[in-house]
Amino acid sequence: MGSDLLAGIATACEPSALVFTIVGTILGIIFGALPGLTSTMAVALLIPLTYSLEPVAGMGMLVGAFCGGTAGGSVSATLLKIPGTPSSICTTFDAHPMAMRGKAGLALGTSVLCSFIGGIFSLIALVLIAPQLASVALQFGPLEYFSLAILGLTIIASISSKSMIKGIISGCIGVFAAFVGVDTVTGSNRLTFGSVNLTGGLQLLPVLIGLFAVSQALTDAEGFGGAAEEGEILGGKGIKAEFPKLKEMLENWKIILSSSVLGCLVGILPGAGGSIASFVAYDTAKHISKTPEEFGKGNIQGVMASETSNNAMTGGALVPMMALGIPGDTCTAVMMGGLTIQGLRPGPMLFQSSMDTVYGIFVALLIANIGMFIFQTFGIRIFVQVLKVPRYMLTPFVLVLCTLGSYGLSKNLFDVGVMIFFGIIGYFATKLGYGVAPMVLGFILGGMAEKQLRSATTMYDSAAMLFTRPIACVLLAAAVLLVVYPYLKEKLNKRKRAA
Repeated sequence: MGSDLLAGIATACEPSALVFTIVGTILGIIFGALPGLTSTMAVALLIPLTYSLEPVAGMGMLVGAFCGGTAGGSVSATLLKIPGTPSSICTTFDAHPMAMRGKAGLALGTSVLCSFIGGIFSLIALVLIAPQLASVALQFGPLEYFSLAILGLTIIASISSKSMIKGIISGCIGVFAAFVGVDTVTGSNRLTFGSVNLTGGLQLLPVLIGLFAVSQALTDAEGFGGAAEEGEILGGKGIKAEFPKLKEMLENWKIILSSSVLGCLVGILPGAGGSIASFVAYDTAKHISKTPEEFGKGNIQGVMASETSNNAMTGGALVPMMALGIPGDTCTAVMMGGLTIQGLRPGPMLFQSSMDTVYGIFVALLIANIGMFIFQTFGIRIFVQVLKVPRYMLTPFVLVLCTLGSYGLSKNLFDVGVMIFFGIIGYFATKLGYGVAPMVLGFILGGMAEKQLRSATTMYDSAAMLFTRPIACVLLAAAVLLVVYPYLKEKLNKRKRAA
């Protein structure tokens, strides 16, 4: 363990790894600050750049973009009342009213400081929880992995869409896409339509870039004007970070601690994401606060709760991705593609065969959080100016990067076509309320579920063997409960209203 830890620290602190981690963090902040350009898009566009990098340097760039993108959303949330990322929605409730009262610098400074606290808390949780969870997962067989994949699919389908039915349909489309290619058991072609390019199945990266980046670019292309026209930028060059006093931070330690814990726990739950983490923490903070009536009117406690929780989610979301091979949110789903490209298999075996790389990623996340704190503190004036770039100028640039990233995977124009195809699907799925998150996670987990189920059927004589595996039974029962729970809750609420 000691040698692996030292090797991980040494690898993460190499000049090249440091540079790429910092570059990823800065780009993540910029993408997070610009409305519509999320951390997920930043990670998807950076994955092609990691092809030729060492695993720790490549993953350092991606975790930097994840961390920076989540924190960067507070800039536009404060100045424009437009959340840069979905996880910054609650930040707009109090940060923008603070800015309207001339306290934009304090709101931004509080966001940066609380983002750093939440990020460090989640890193500690990641280091403590992920290895233990991976050691338990080593006892899993094909049936347990199949049950785990089903559990992940039900969680994602029920949480990632306003309508559960639409979420399930979107997830099923992703699972259907995962079946394209040669059947690993029979060797027959499935859904290839006579195309040689489809015999190897659909590549993950073009699908991800299409669903997240291209679909968002198409959505942005519908609008007119830039970010500066959607809301007045307050203060311009005169804004600089102003941190809350130590006494004020200590007085609100309950809110900061509860938001850190809730953010991390919600992050560990597959499919939940930063927006749910911030809403849960924001509501909890209102109950803890002595002045709940001031929330939504410029209360600094609301900013603390939102920004601490959504950044505490980042490390939490990496826990199931690294330990179980199940993404904690859409961004870590894209990051799984980065790990796979590096020849690393997310899951418990990652902690057995590549522990030095795991420690390197942990250290890279620490560097990313420190870099986020420094660059967002001193770069606020720059990011304010970035907000003034019209979105119609950014959209063509994003599409060019998408095309280069998809083509660079295998130097095959067919992958560019796949990217465009899934970009169009993602665009209409978003417009119609189906969402792309269940689809992409269905694509990832659907292949895993099929593979493990086929392996289980060859190992065991009958399906009755499932009931002799307690862990598999518990996971499947949890999956059923998550599907049924919303309907039960709705019926209980109707009975209460009727009473």
